Amino acid sequence: MPSRTASAQWNGKLKSGKGTMRSGSSGAEYPFSFNSRMEGGNGSSPEELLASALAGCYSMALSADLEKAGFDPTQVKTTATANFSNTSGKWSVDSMDLVVEGMIPGIDDAKFQEIANGTKTACPVARALASVKINVNAKLV
Repeated sequence: MPSRTASAQWNGKLKSGKGTMRSGSSGAEYPFSFNSRMEGGNGSSPEELLASALAGCYSMALSADLEKAGFDPTQVKTTATANFSNTSGKWSVDSMDLVVEGMIPGIDDAKFQEIANGTKTACPVARALASVKINVNAKLV
């Protein structure tokens, strides 16, 4: 399986500085600032990209789980919200909310709910969010 790489650069002080996050494979750039991250201003944030990763992973995983259960999903659409706050004295993603819409012929609501809830623990990004070990390799340039 391929490894995936992304990068980020921050220029300046915390509140007056600006940064850019970049996807390694597409080269897409996501500008961010203190204002966009902490105050809801224009621009992106690491938490927004985390939510995007979870939404994409969950949609694929749910489609796979539905197929394994014998259904033929037409569409799975997921919106993820990363809830970022300073309630514990440190900024944290306190929770992630998923809103899922599925077009799955022949499934009843109870079965859809069962599979959708089970996918919460099957999605690789969701599993990574449950317990993440962080390794740091730092050098001065």
